[in-house]
Amino acid sequence: MERSNQAKAGAVMGILAAMSCSHLINDTLQALIPSLYPILRPEFHLSFTQIGCITLCFQMVGSVFQPFVGLYTDKHPQPFSLAAGMSCTLVGLFLLSQARTYPLILGSVSLVGFGSAIFHPEASRVAKLASGGRFGFAQSLFQVGGNLGSALGPFLAGLVIVPRGQRAVGWFTLLAVCGITVLYRVGRWYQAHLAARRTAGPEVHGHALSRRKIVFSIAILLVLILSKYLYLVSFSSYYTFYLITKYGVSVGNSLYCNGLFLLAVAAGTIIGGPVGDRYGRKIVIWVSILGVAPFTLTLPHLGLEGTLAISVVIGVILASAFSAILVFAQDLLPGRTGLVAGLFFGFAFGVAGIGSVVLGKLADHFGIVRVFDYCAFLPLIGILTGFLPNLESGGRKAASAEASE
Repeated sequence: MERSNQAKAGAVMGILAAMSCSHLINDTLQALIPSLYPILRPEFHLSFTQIGCITLCFQMVGSVFQPFVGLYTDKHPQPFSLAAGMSCTLVGLFLLSQARTYPLILGSVSLVGFGSAIFHPEASRVAKLASGGRFGFAQSLFQVGGNLGSALGPFLAGLVIVPRGQRAVGWFTLLAVCGITVLYRVGRWYQAHLAARRTAGPEVHGHALSRRKIVFSIAILLVLILSKYLYLVSFSSYYTFYLITKYGVSVGNSLYCNGLFLLAVAAGTIIGGPVGDRYGRKIVIWVSILGVAPFTLTLPHLGLEGTLAISVVIGVILASAFSAILVFAQDLLPGRTGLVAGLFFGFAFGVAGIGSVVLGKLADHFGIVRVFDYCAFLPLIGILTGFLPNLESGGRKAASAEASE
């Protein structure tokens, strides 16, 4: 019996590891797009606003389609849609490597965004199915793969693309092929798991909140996501330009500094989920959003070394929120895993896309350094966490019920 339980646990951890790995690949490929900006801007004579529009295209495609994908797959799960989404990303990257006009660049990155829109809702559902009831841990492990990928992208861009130019993006289609292979195998497990769960009873709701309170709480969580991702997009799209403009850092070194920040984001993500499982997700949200404000307000007034050091602290603290927010929302809406994942991943993508354009416009008018001064106040929105209900006992009931199915 003990060996059987160990084998079962190993299989679940294998699926979680595969989902984290595939998320790493997906977000590595996405991160190549912002890493190309210092190359594309002089070659195509782009303004900061046009740079922001590139981010807007691939982020908004992901934002608009993800909730619809999640809503549909809640009723009609699609095990092999994960591999299909990665295939879209592969095509988008190949076209991007060959693009010689600005409209073709926009079309190429839109395909990459569409691939992510297909990937995230079902991937989040698979992570929850394989969690064994440890929802925060599973979402953190899944999410940390994406954060590591976002950090790895700038490093790979600095090593491969900066010396060779835009066409070197085509080499990364090989990484997409690896992702398709992994996700096809996950799809087979998912298909078998769905067949085994068809006889399971209805999901038990873990709380008795009114519909109005649920809607109000979801709205607060989305506003918290807005503050988090609007601040993060200032780093993902413009941190390299900030370091180059304010401190005279080279393009290559600025990419490595951005990668260091994104590695800190990955570390924060893996911390947030287990801490939320143990001490409560609301506490994690408090500390992550509002607790980072003193550091963001200090960053614009430091030298280069201080900026690099405190950006790591900011990355760790701020990143711990997403898994807690996502699982908190899933506790609010039991049985709507795909919809919640699509809504929150999609909203994050949309905030990043629109925010990139807004920040780019501000940078064109006031300078990139001033943009970072303004963004430092965004985490103060975290005070809204106080209006969230206390769901921890209910969340644990829901976890226990689903784990026992």
